[in-house]
Amino acid sequence: MSIKIKKPVPSDIEIAQAAKLKPVLQIAEEVGLRVSELELFGSYKAKVHLDVRERLKKRKNGKYIDVTAITPTPLGEGKTTTTVGLSQALGAYLKQSVFTCIRQPSMGPTFGIKGGAAGGGYSQVVPMEDFNLHLTGDIHAVTTANNLLAAAIDARILHERATPDIGKLANALCPDGVIAPSIRDRMKRLGIDPKKKFADLTEDEKCKIFRLDIDPNSITWQRVVDINDRHLRKVQIGLGDDEKGNERITGYDISVASEVMAILALTTSIEDMRARLAKIVIGTSVRGEPVTAEDLGVAGAMTVLMKDAIMPTLMQTLEGTPAFVHAGPFANIAHGNNSIVADQIALKLADYVVTESGFGADIGMEKFMDIKCRYSGLTPNAVVVVATVRALKMHGGGPKVVAGKPLDKAYTEQNLPLLEKGMVNLLKHIENAKLFGVPVVVAINSFKYDTAEEIKMVKRLVERSGSVAVPCSHWMKGGRGAIELGEAVMDASKQKANFEFLYPLDMPIKSKIETIAQKIYGAAGVDYSPEAEEKIALYTRLGFSNLPMCMAKTHLSLSHDQNLKGRPTGWRLPIRDIRASVGAGFLYPLCGTMRTMPGLPTRPVFYDVDLDLKTGKVVGLF
Repeated sequence: MSIKIKKPVPSDIEIAQAAKLKPVLQIAEEVGLRVSELELFGSYKAKVHLDVRERLKKRKNGKYIDVTAITPTPLGEGKTTTTVGLSQALGAYLKQSVFTCIRQPSMGPTFGIKGGAAGGGYSQVVPMEDFNLHLTGDIHAVTTANNLLAAAIDARILHERATPDIGKLANALCPDGVIAPSIRDRMKRLGIDPKKKFADLTEDEKCKIFRLDIDPNSITWQRVVDINDRHLRKVQIGLGDDEKGNERITGYDISVASEVMAILALTTSIEDMRARLAKIVIGTSVRGEPVTAEDLGVAGAMTVLMKDAIMPTLMQTLEGTPAFVHAGPFANIAHGNNSIVADQIALKLADYVVTESGFGADIGMEKFMDIKCRYSGLTPNAVVVVATVRALKMHGGGPKVVAGKPLDKAYTEQNLPLLEKGMVNLLKHIENAKLFGVPVVVAINSFKYDTAEEIKMVKRLVERSGSVAVPCSHWMKGGRGAIELGEAVMDASKQKANFEFLYPLDMPIKSKIETIAQKIYGAAGVDYSPEAEEKIALYTRLGFSNLPMCMAKTHLSLSHDQNLKGRPTGWRLPIRDIRASVGAGFLYPLCGTMRTMPGLPTRPVFYDVDLDLKTGKVVGLF
């Protein structure tokens, strides 16, 4: 599907709304999906049933490409735009069957300062308004499932305190003597015969089964909302007349930071999702035992809320190539990748699947390899590292880049010494990708201020490292501007990849942390707070030490300190705390303070968003 290129390039939303879209049924037919395998959401979106994998299971997988980036400026370096542009080049110009697989964005940043996340310019997923707003309701499902668990926690604490008599509590939880499946599961874990009848339970057994004795100070589970609302970071609950004596301090996270979202991205089936939701640990009892969503009896209801969200959403790019949009976990507190199920389906339908991992190769790509690939069983054929001359100059010591402020002349005029000095950051990210045994292509995402000499320098220094670098102009030209990148990716994916994980799962927690810190970040060592030491001991005792690590750190530096640019050396990584996402299947060490609820700036972008009442079109998104 051809697009009409305009100069100067209009706003993203103007380009998106001017596009002539294919009906989603046509997109589905072109990739080999049947109408019976779809759940339609209007003319241009459809959810795809997971059972399509059974029909396609004998097909050979296509090539699997992960798009990552160097350490970005606060403006971002165009990773999603490159992902889409590369897909358009492969499909529309190089005549390969291709699928784009990307995350669904949170509406918090969309209305805050970042704007939309559908790509940009002439490399976008469309309809752009749907992509950036409610889409098919998956984030709402995550929000509701998360908050149902939060409500269950506080309700259980309240009712256990209000009913000290274990007999009355047991009768309330098992009306007419009927023991719920989740309670029988708890009986089994406690070593009590799950076939035992309610009437035959002893008082001691009832106390073990029905009294969770949750320690309020241990609760890590928070409520969520998909809006940037800084005033919800810390709140006091239980202030109503009926809740007196149950007050406690808690807070809200943004919905995409929920473990439920991470589970959605890492699950492989509805059965697997049910099991993962059941394993969510919300805190511990006063005896130090983990308390799970299954213990609270809520995992089944959460699965019901998530049963439609597990299906990926089929959309398209501006040039009519197919795209799956599914799941949107945070890239710092979680693993920052789209769903496994979307990739699994796409790999059976296309010669090339282009996905992206959040932030740089030190964060999203490392988690893609060490977490997502472990649970999916899939391994990439090539990695694309997106770089910009602007970001490289920043890493060379250029002035601070601030969103919303004009760029300093260091970025708008040729400066080869600054650029060469900043190349160390790009070369480290290439090195990181090669640690996993995967071929690397560098995409030089071109901007209007870049000079031919600057592009040549980047290409020369990358080639000296043993990889290839290709300039691309897909933001301005669509797929046509990424043809050379597409050819380079096709060549790279033909090379033999000798994939290997960075660490084995049976390595102790500290050893895994230190392997990532030293090999990926370049740290001289790791320092642990007393709280982190306690958590390491606790999680080892509870049997969680064999989980992979999902490091939570700033994306603005290879280190934990966003002010350290380039390739810092001689520094030590501080681990402030470690938390467990047992349902998702990882531990996440906190390297500094991590914001899980963003705030709105003085002038949020929602000022510009409105509805044209004459045409019914959304205006102001970008």
